[in-house]
Amino acid sequence: MEHIGWRPSVNEREFIETALQSDLRVDGRHSFDFRKLRISFGREDGSSEVQLGETHVLGYVTAQLVQPYRDRPNEGTLAIFTEFSPMADPAFEPGRPGESAIELGRVIDRGLRESRAVDMESLCVVAGKHVWSVRVDLHILDNGGNLIDAANIAALAALSTFRRPECTVGGDDGQQVIVHDPEVRDPLPLTIHHMPIAVTFAYFGEGNIVVVDPTYKEEAVMGGRMTATINSNGDICSIQKAGGEGVMSSVVMQCLRIASVKATDITSKMKKAIQQLRVRPAAMRKHNQC
Repeated sequence: MEHIGWRPSVNEREFIETALQSDLRVDGRHSFDFRKLRISFGREDGSSEVQLGETHVLGYVTAQLVQPYRDRPNEGTLAIFTEFSPMADPAFEPGRPGESAIELGRVIDRGLRESRAVDMESLCVVAGKHVWSVRVDLHILDNGGNLIDAANIAALAALSTFRRPECTVGGDDGQQVIVHDPEVRDPLPLTIHHMPIAVTFAYFGEGNIVVVDPTYKEEAVMGGRMTATINSNGDICSIQKAGGEGVMSSVVMQCLRIASVKATDITSKMKKAIQQLRVRPAAMRKHNQC
């Protein structure tokens, strides 16, 4: 996502580009280093908070029973919604979603849905009549650059900890759906087959200088951007290139190799954070029993 709120001067642009030629970045990182990643969770299931450097995103998942699409009567639905607040960036305007918000939602949606990361058939209750519609809301709290990667991680973290209500089918016609209270029956987690991780690269010059996880200052100077969504198995889920001139295939292949390594590392960090979240409630229950 391009940072349109900050306009670099000629000297600032030259400084950033000259430093990149020497494999130096304004924040001290090397070309293929990510900023510090922090993943945390709220008290409610399906809520996450991700900080990637100065970029800050909240994710929240909800679900409701709806009628399925006619061409897919046995599958639930998954939708991504983004909210850009002026608090995150003065360039963001309140009201209807702008182009940046729509693009962000589409990139994350493509990586999640087209890769079939979430099992949609497991969301079916009564074929053709009742399925679960899962909604992911992403709130941008601070735009420090590279919103795509931070929002993608926030969406995955929230989906991984979300639990939908248990429901049964009964009634005289066998079509009546009964949604059980969480205190009566334990809610069910979503079936997630793999974690499609978005890794964004920024191109400079004639595409011969590449960096990963660009800051908002680098986004204002970059000539183009490519986001590769890859899971820890090395499977390419989606690729999107936005803006700039063409990039040589050898550079694209190099980016995909780097993205595969980064995806494995981020997946490991996310699973560790989720595991720590699951250990805490068990420890609290044990403490209460004592």
